[in-house]
Amino acid sequence: MRMDKLLANMGYGSRKEVKTLLKQGAITVNGSQVKSPSIHVNEKKDIVQVNGETVEYREFIYLMMHKPPGLVSATEDKRDETVVDILQTEDRIFEPFPVGRLDKDTEGLLLLTNDGTLAHQLLSPKKHVPKLYFARIEGEVTEKTIEQFHQGVTLDDGYMTKPAILQILEAGPVSEIEVTITEGKFHQVKRMFEAVGMEVVYLKRLRMGSLELDEDLELGEYRELSDDELSKLIQDTKKS
Repeated sequence: MRMDKLLANMGYGSRKEVKTLLKQGAITVNGSQVKSPSIHVNEKKDIVQVNGETVEYREFIYLMMHKPPGLVSATEDKRDETVVDILQTEDRIFEPFPVGRLDKDTEGLLLLTNDGTLAHQLLSPKKHVPKLYFARIEGEVTEKTIEQFHQGVTLDDGYMTKPAILQILEAGPVSEIEVTITEGKFHQVKRMFEAVGMEVVYLKRLRMGSLELDEDLELGEYRELSDDELSKLIQDTKKS
């Protein structure tokens, strides 16, 4: 990797600022001073130091966010603030993106990473990675609704969903439920309830595969995944 790209990615400034550091003689590779921004280094083997500080290279970042309503699940948007906009600069430099999407008014667990391979595996229909949601529903959810979801429901575009697991937490004029789906169709949970004559008035994602939302995170807060969480998430993609 080019020296200027490596150091810019690790938060040592823009490429222009890195060039200034190089000119100042602040950067060494394996103990030897370098001044060319285009020099290539092996980020896994070479020892790069800036003003005597060893650069710890990281390729990937994995973030768990408690997404608040009002943000769109995208890296950029011309009209609305995105989930990436609220990341700290030291995390944004890794150029993470949301794995899948939560609707603008939906909150809860959102994974952001720059690991395209893992993201693809988690979203692959072949992997059947389950996603658990909590929802408030306008209308009384009954055993009949549970059976309809178990069979799969036909959406407004004619698509028949895969079976979903529906659990009633509280039934009434406004019901509270948990639902587990293994797909990620556009507005899927909302459209599934619309298909049976009901309306979702609140939606929150609680889990994706083995990754559970850390309830200590306030809306809009995020943290890096632990090694154990990441390991289990990778194992989720090996199931089919």
